[in-house]
Formats: sequence, C-alpha cells, structure tokens
Amino acid sequence: MTASTLISYISLALGLQFLLVLAYALLRRRSLAPLPATAAKLPSLQPGAWSGLRAFRVARRVYEDAAQTQCSFYLEPVDGLALADYRPGQFLTFSLQPGAQAGAAARTVTRCYSLSDSPQPQQYRVTIKRVAAPAVPPGLPAGVASNYFHEHVRAGDTLQLRAPSGHFYLDTDSLTPVVLVAGGIGITPMLSMLRWCLQKQPQRVVHLYYGVRNSAEQAYKAELEEMAASLPPICLHVVYSKPLAQDRQGVDFQHRGHVDLALLQSTLARGEQQFYVCGPSAMMENLVPGLAQWGVASKDIHFEAFGPATVRLSPDASLPVAGDAQALPVAVTFRRSGRTLNWQGHQSSLLDFAEAHGIPVESGCRSGGCGSCVASVVSGAVDYASAPDFDLAPGQCLLCVGKPREALVLDL
Repeated sequence: MTASTLISYISLALGLQFLLVLAYALLRRRSLAPLPATAAKLPSLQPGAWSGLRAFRVARRVYEDAAQTQCSFYLEPVDGLALADYRPGQFLTFSLQPGAQAGAAARTVTRCYSLSDSPQPQQYRVTIKRVAAPAVPPGLPAGVASNYFHEHVRAGDTLQLRAPSGHFYLDTDSLTPVVLVAGGIGITPMLSMLRWCLQKQPQRVVHLYYGVRNSAEQAYKAELEEMAASLPPICLHVVYSKPLAQDRQGVDFQHRGHVDLALLQSTLARGEQQFYVCGPSAMMENLVPGLAQWGVASKDIHFEAFGPATVRLSPDASLPVAGDAQALPVAVTFRRSGRTLNWQGHQSSLLDFAEAHGIPVESGCRSGGCGSCVASVVSGAVDYASAPDFDLAPGQCLLCVGKPREALVLDL
C-alpha cells in the first residue's frame, strides 16, 4: 500500500468519526429539548375529575315531548378526556352568558339542570323545559336560561360546566323497592335513577309516578312505556290532570288528577320503600310532609324541588339556629345593601331570608352544590346542617344552605 493510499483511508475514517460524533450530539440535543408549549400545558387531571369550569360541546339536541317544550342536550368534553362519573339524580352546573347573543352586556347566569340519563362514559345529557313568563314568580327573570337554551344553543356550540354534584341521588347500595315521584320536568332525575336501575339492578322493584297535564307535555312517553312493558319490576303510574280528547286512560295514562298521598296510599303495598320526590312547590309542600305522617321513616324520604326560583324545602325549616334557641333574634347585616335585619329562624336558609326581604342574590341549585350564591363573611359565622358540595374559600359562605350562628355581616 502506498503512502498516499494510506493517508486517504485515514482521512476517510476521521471523516466518518466526525460525522458520527456530530449525529450523536444532535440527537442528544434534541432529546433534551423542552416539550412544545402545547404538550407542556396538558392538564394533569385524574381520569374523569375536574375542578372549576370545563368546556363541553353540544353534540346534538332532541325534543322529548310533543309540544316541544322539553329539549335534551347531549354534551361531550372539548378536551376529549374522560368524564366524571356521577350518582343517578345529580345535576350539572352551567355558567351562561345569555345576553351575549343579543349583543348585550355579558352578565353571567348560573343554572343547574339534572342529568337525565344513567352515567355514560363519553357524554352527559340534560333535559331542559322552556319556562314561560307566567310560570315564574314575580320579581324573577322569565326563563332567561331555559329560553336561551331553546332559542340559541345548537349542535356545535360550546358551554362551560362544573362537575356533577348534588345531595339528591339514588341509594345504589340498596335493593329496597324504590318509589320515584315526579311532577313535570321533575322527571329528569327520576329517569336517571330508573335507567341506572334497569342497567345495574334489573331485579329491583321500581314504582314511577309521573304527573303532567296531558300527552302533549309528557316527556319520554314511548321510552317509559317500552321500559314498563319489557321489565315487570317497573310499575308505571302516569297521571294526567287535564287529558286531551284523544288521551286514553289505561293506555296513555293510568290515573286522572294529581300525584298526591291518597294516590300513593291506594296503589302501594305497605312495607319498606325508599321515596324520591321531585316536582313543583305545590306537590312538594303537600306530599313530603304527607309521607312522614303516613309513617314513612325520614331516612327513606328524599326530595328536591326543581328550578332556580323554587324555594328549597327542608324538614327543619321552622327550627331556630341549632342549639342556640335562646339567642334569637340574630342580627344579619347585608353591608352593600345597607340593611340590618333580624333572623327569627322562620326561613330555611340565608338565601330564603335575603329573598324574603327583597335583597337580590344570584342562585342556582339551592342545595349547596353550584356555588352561585357564595358570599363573603365580613364578621360572624354560618352553620350548615350538612357540609356543602361546593368547596368554599376561607371567609366565604353559601347562603342557600347556611344559617347564622351569631350576629353576621355579609358583603352583599
């Protein structure tokens, strides 16, 4: 081998070594580079869980009654992550800006709507009834949220939701026979409970009492009839107060009139049963105390009044502040409103107390779940019969489930 040939081989080897070193350096540099911004900001959520608001897309909307007053909205998470499971009967909390559609000021409105399906892995469903002005108590907006949903929310729109919550839900650890009592749109949490029982406990006896005016306003009519026909443990009692000419008793409905205690007593066998009741105020105020008078144990009576403007009932609504009867009255000051009022213990909550005296308070679920009635406590303390679902920051209270423990000053 000549000297020139040897030099050529050595040069080639050195060149290859240089290229290998350069390639290694480039690869190592790439492996140590920071992640792209989009990847670095992925949320570190546990499967299904989230706090605060989360974006959901409306997948589709479906009317559930012939009159088209009740519409179901199917909701899927924009981020594509897993959904939080929930207990049948719980609700979703929506943060809405209805005025934005008309170019008005973007005032946020909080509303809570019951989930109307059994838990599904990929979507939620709520069913919302349009509220007309005559159905709304004086001084409250006429169906701001429900009309917004019906008139403006379409498939593809994005909504902001809080995770499922609420104290009104089915006891899923029991096989005790269940009596579901619904008035009007109060059928929504009952349908969630019913569908869960069908899927998880098909042997469990379920009585469903559903009161509406007639077939035009009955939601899920075909679905309920199909379930009752296919599964003997389901006993369907549809009650029409104002049947249409074409409505046939024994076919379209089973009873004429209203869902009341007399109907339950005449159609239910005595024995241990769990009662779940949801409907308008008139039904709740008569039926819930009636069940207790009939001898149903308080642990077996579960109830929730629907709608943001409905006064939430409470078994101890007439009782004074727990353990401190001699301290009444209690001074409650609404600082921004410039008013000091005496709490006498007649209202079930500080929210009811404020509304009874004309002090406006934003509210949603009225059961301690959504946080829309949160208020800052300047001084004093608030008691709760049970811990709220909503996580309160220090110095805050929830008016819908709170009562004053002592003289109280609120930043309202």
